[in-house]
Amino acid sequence: MCGAWAEAQQPKVHRIGVILPGGPLYESIEGLKAGLKELGLEEGKQFSLTIRDTKGDTKIAEEAARSFEREKVNLLYALSTPVITAAKAATQNVPIVFCIGSDPVTGGLVDSFAKPGGRLTGVHFLVRDLTAKRLEILKEILPKLGRVITFYNPADRVAAEGAGLAREEAKRLGLKLVERHVTSSDEVKQALQALKAGEADAYFFTPDTMVVGQAQLIIDAAKAKKLATMFQEQSLVAKGALASYGNNYYEVGRLSAKYVQRVLGGAHPRDLRIETIDHVELAINLQTAKQLGLTIPSNVLARANKVIR
Repeated sequence: MCGAWAEAQQPKVHRIGVILPGGPLYESIEGLKAGLKELGLEEGKQFSLTIRDTKGDTKIAEEAARSFEREKVNLLYALSTPVITAAKAATQNVPIVFCIGSDPVTGGLVDSFAKPGGRLTGVHFLVRDLTAKRLEILKEILPKLGRVITFYNPADRVAAEGAGLAREEAKRLGLKLVERHVTSSDEVKQALQALKAGEADAYFFTPDTMVVGQAQLIIDAAKAKKLATMFQEQSLVAKGALASYGNNYYEVGRLSAKYVQRVLGGAHPRDLRIETIDHVELAINLQTAKQLGLTIPSNVLARANKVIR
């Protein structure tokens, strides 16, 4: 009897299934854990995380979501548009809290930002919408910039839209955008191997979930070929990219914690307004600039939120 009573007094450990495409989105998981701790929920005591990295493969995302629902997790935490779309399609009942870089209404995932209306809610951050500004800043960083290369999967709606925005902005800035279509991580590796010296002056990130999962590979290969790199997320600058302009994924994850807390506490996702995180940061790595033989204009450095020296 005493043993049964003691067991009954143990707090419930909520099981959270995490699905992500890899790359810098791991920063969101660290932010989520920090945010939940701020709210009084500690990993291992009030919740547990099981993480599935899809490496940008939507079939793996679907399989992971189905598996998590069969295992009766309390909640799915899904990161990136393709992963969220796959998770919704592959499950029937499990609530989903997301971090999404595209419009979830346009993508057919929710009814509206104010009233999501289904099993999904979370935070919306800016990736695609910052494409033009990101390219403009790259041109400011490199005034002599002429040719920019980008990799993306044309079958990915968000990536294709982002590439279109980059194309328009490149034309406005007088740049040549060299587009390479890739449909798998292996094709990203092949495209990097095939990249010739002088083919481009810089690599520019077009919002593509599969490609960002290979960010470190791109950064390393670009440095070896003396290419500057512009990404969307600050943690990649710490890992060797020249610059980034966008949301801080750690903060995105931290701010999503309140949705996880409320859903685990019994709230329904349909009633939780989706929040847009519009704070963006510019980060520059002067160590990388030195390795590439580049001098960053002082007016750009003065605007940077983070500078790695």
